[in-house]
Amino acid sequence: MLKYFSGNYLKFGIAVIIYLLVVIWIGNYWFLLGLPVIFDIYISGKVNWTFWKKRNGKNSAVVEWIDALIFAVVAVTLINIFLFQNYRIPTGSMEKSLLIGDHLFVSKVAYGPRMPNTPVAFPFTQHTMPVIKTRSWSDIIYWPYKRLKGFGKVERGDAVVFNFPAGDTVVLEDQATAYYEIVRRTAREMIQSRYYQGIEAEPYETVLEKARKEIWQRYNIVYRPVDRRDNYVKRCIALPGDTIYIDDGTVYINGEKLPELKTQQTTWAVQTNGTTINPKAFERLGISRSDYQYFAGSAYIMPLTTENAEKLKTFSNVSDVQRVLARKGEFAPYIFPYKSNLKWNEDNFGPLWIPKKGVTVKIDTSNIAFYDRIIDVYEDNDLKIEGADIYINGEKTDRYTFKMDYYWMMGDNRHNSADSRYWGFVPEDHIVGKPKFIWLSIDKDNKGLRKIRWGRLFMKAR
Repeated sequence: MLKYFSGNYLKFGIAVIIYLLVVIWIGNYWFLLGLPVIFDIYISGKVNWTFWKKRNGKNSAVVEWIDALIFAVVAVTLINIFLFQNYRIPTGSMEKSLLIGDHLFVSKVAYGPRMPNTPVAFPFTQHTMPVIKTRSWSDIIYWPYKRLKGFGKVERGDAVVFNFPAGDTVVLEDQATAYYEIVRRTAREMIQSRYYQGIEAEPYETVLEKARKEIWQRYNIVYRPVDRRDNYVKRCIALPGDTIYIDDGTVYINGEKLPELKTQQTTWAVQTNGTTINPKAFERLGISRSDYQYFAGSAYIMPLTTENAEKLKTFSNVSDVQRVLARKGEFAPYIFPYKSNLKWNEDNFGPLWIPKKGVTVKIDTSNIAFYDRIIDVYEDNDLKIEGADIYINGEKTDRYTFKMDYYWMMGDNRHNSADSRYWGFVPEDHIVGKPKFIWLSIDKDNKGLRKIRWGRLFMKAR
């Protein structure tokens, strides 16, 4: 009897308990078929599961190195899927909250880890193989969306890492711009060209289809599943069921003003008496050289927090500091949902209701632009609009019930952030995790040890 409480039997028991807990957490009981494998590994030993090395006898240093590498790859891959992942901030969309070069510890269990859609992939790559630049994943196995239980839900104000919703289709030659914006931009250029030539305008949908065909002919286009789309980090501004409204840059949620963060930035124009501002003064305010533009004469344009704007007003050579905002009633064609009759822009937007799982809304041609991508792409229906009639999966309808929750994400650096104002809602199946702390921060503008922002190490991500 004692043998069952020692040696391999004890290890087997511990492994089985851990494995069963993971299977229950995942909720897929087909994984119970792995129990005989665990039994063989620890007890019977019929199969050499580590076939690359000898069971008995000494292995070469190369084999031992390969064995350690395989173990590390498997362990880190499982940790990245179920527990946490590193994410590096590539752009200034969250400054001054999160800086370019910050490396974040992103918790997967904060909101519950997702099972991967495409589990067959080259380790530690998002979508592209290094050097050879081919896709790093295979769709030979595709799993539908499933999120495991986590410690909480997305809350308003959370910084959230998520997959880029408009990243399902990508122009390889211009990956920094969303494919759909490239198509819309091309359509606008076609319309403008016809106008200058004095040619009668075609219906917008006709021009849009021509633009789409031109893009497919001119460039290399690829499709990426949800878990292989680029990772973004923004702040959750509105939750499912909320209504968002932006008035002169001020955000309102359900009619109440959203408190401004101390780190939140917008664009300001700074006028001087003709002299320049000392670069050391900018440095003391945490404003980098790449942040501001100087126009000969006496003007600067730069992103500022409200606090920094107030400080600049006290400078003896500064005569005026004014926030730069898009004008009310000025239509921005790149702002969701891209309808000129709404006259929305990045600083004047809405009101817009955020879809919530299980809620049924009335749909018609006046509001379908808000929900067409949700219905057709995110929730995988066949949507067709014929005149004033809407068909979903071949049936004419004027109602739709949402299958998922949706979120509204915005960057803290309001005028330097490609966020929900530009591409719309973030579906729940795109949520990756919650940044917990900054474990490393690199300033590319410095050299040597000064490149490391020591004061940001292990700082809580806010």
